[in-house]
Amino acid sequence: MRGVFRVLLVLTLGSMWSLAAWVAPTLFFAQPNRQLAGDLAGRLFRIETYLCAAVALFALSLPGRRRFLWLYLGAGLLGINEWLLRPQLAAARLHGVSSGLSFGAWHGVSAILYAAACAAGLLLVWNDDLR
Repeated sequence: MRGVFRVLLVLTLGSMWSLAAWVAPTLFFAQPNRQLAGDLAGRLFRIETYLCAAVALFALSLPGRRRFLWLYLGAGLLGINEWLLRPQLAAARLHGVSSGLSFGAWHGVSAILYAAACAAGLLLVWNDDLR
């Protein structure tokens, strides 16, 4: 069970970093339609949120689950991004402003939260031997 968890954790954290580092930027480079590229990237970020949440739930079933606090934090940040910020981004894209912030400002907040979730995953791996 622990071996399966370790593999899923490494795959999840690696996919989080690769999505931010090269998958999303490649979408915007290769797709001339920025709206479509953004929609595709948004879907990938949504999948990443659910994947990270599933791995965090799996971690809760393991002995020593307190060791995975960085994972829980990262999953929580992705959840905030998905369920609280995504509606603000959509409203700002539609109306130009949402809750006083532009789409670009909301996108920046979202990017900071995603980077913090990635950093939490990095700290988990850095500080733990995962055995």
